[in-house]
Amino acid sequence: MTRIIGLISGTSVDGIDAALVDVLGSQTDLKVELVAGKTFPYPANLRSQILSVCSGEALSMAELAQLDDAIARQFASAALTIQAKYDTKAELIGSHGQTVYHRPPKTGEKYLQDGLMGYSLQLGRGSLIAELTGITTVSNFRSADIAAGGQGAPLVPIVDACLLAEPNHSLCIQNLGGIGNVAYLPPQENRENHNESEISALGDGILGWDTGPANSLLDLAVQHFSGGTLTIDVGGEWAASGTPCQALVADWLAQEFFRLPPPKSTGRELFGADYFDRCLVEASAYNLSPADVLATLTELTVASIVGSYQTFLPAMPDRVLLCGGGSHNLYLKRRLQSQLHPVQVLTTSEAGLSVDFKEAIAFAVLAAWRVRGIPGNLPQVTGARVPVLLGEINSCWHSWA
Repeated sequence: MTRIIGLISGTSVDGIDAALVDVLGSQTDLKVELVAGKTFPYPANLRSQILSVCSGEALSMAELAQLDDAIARQFASAALTIQAKYDTKAELIGSHGQTVYHRPPKTGEKYLQDGLMGYSLQLGRGSLIAELTGITTVSNFRSADIAAGGQGAPLVPIVDACLLAEPNHSLCIQNLGGIGNVAYLPPQENRENHNESEISALGDGILGWDTGPANSLLDLAVQHFSGGTLTIDVGGEWAASGTPCQALVADWLAQEFFRLPPPKSTGRELFGADYFDRCLVEASAYNLSPADVLATLTELTVASIVGSYQTFLPAMPDRVLLCGGGSHNLYLKRRLQSQLHPVQVLTTSEAGLSVDFKEAIAFAVLAAWRVRGIPGNLPQVTGARVPVLLGEINSCWHSWA
C-alpha cells in the first residue's frame, strides 16, 4: 500500500482538489481508499489572474514565472494541509497543476515537420511543490502523450476502467468540469486474467474524448447576470426556472468541434469568454431572460454530450456515471436523464468513487504508475502513436540528503 496525494485544479478554476489516498495494486487489481478529500479555493486575486491568462491576457516572462510559483505554493499548501492530522504521511504527490493553455494537435502524418503538434501548459511547477513539501512529486502529465502525437487529454479513462468497469454493463463516465469529457467502458470480463504489462489488453474497447463545454459557459453566465455576486448556479435552480431555446441550441451545435471525430480535446481557448460573448449576442435576437439563457446553455451541454454518444459510440451505454462539479447541478442531471432515457444516469459516488475527488484520485494513481514504470495513456483515446510514461518525477533534497 502506498499513500499518495493527488492534486488538480480544473478548467473551472474553482480551487485545488486534493485527495489523500491509499493505493493498492497496479492496474487490473487496483484499489484505492480515499482517506481525505478537500477543495482549497484560490485567493480571489490569484483566481482572477488565472482566469485572465486563460482568456488570453498577455504576460511577461517574469509575470509568468511569478504566476507559476504562486500556483505551486498553493498546491504545496494543499498537500501539506490535507495530510496534517494523519500520522502516516504521503510518500508521493501526483500534481496535474493548473491548465492555462491547451492547443490540440492537428492530425496528419507530418505534424512534427509542420509544427502541428499539440501544446498544453499546466502551471504549478512540480519541482517547487517537491521542495516545499519534502515529497517526491510527479507533474506535467500531458507533455509525453503530446510528444507522441496525442492530444494530452483525456488521461483519466484508463484509471476509470481500473476502478469502475463492470463485468456485465457498459458505462460512460461523464466528467462535468469546466469542460466535459467522457470515458466509455465496455464490459470488462476476466480482468484478473490480464497480465499487468498488457495495457493494450486492459484498454480494449475503451474510448474517450472531450464532449465540449460543461460548467465553463454556465459559470460565465451566472457571473455576468449576477453582476459578479455569484460564481455558480447552485443545483441549477436558476436555469431550471427558465426555458431553453432549442433553435439557438441547434445553431450552436453547428460549431465544428462537435462534428469532429475523436480523438479530440478542447478548453477555454474555444469555450471561454469570447464564445460566451458571442452566445449573448445571438441570444439577444430571441429576447431571452437570464434564466432562459442559462437553461439554453445547459441544453447545449446536454445536447453535445448526448449527440457525441449517439455519433461516436459503438452503442449507447447501459449506464452513465456523472462526476465533477456539474454532477451537483440537478437540473443538468434531469435534462441528461430525459435525453438519454432509458439509459440510467447516476453518479460515480453511487459506484463508490467520489464525484468531487475522482480526478484528483486519478492523478494520484497516474503518479504511482509513473514511478513504477507503467504507461498511463491510451493511444486510442488521446491519439498518441504508442503508450508512454506520463509525468516528470521531481525529487527534492529531503529525499537524498
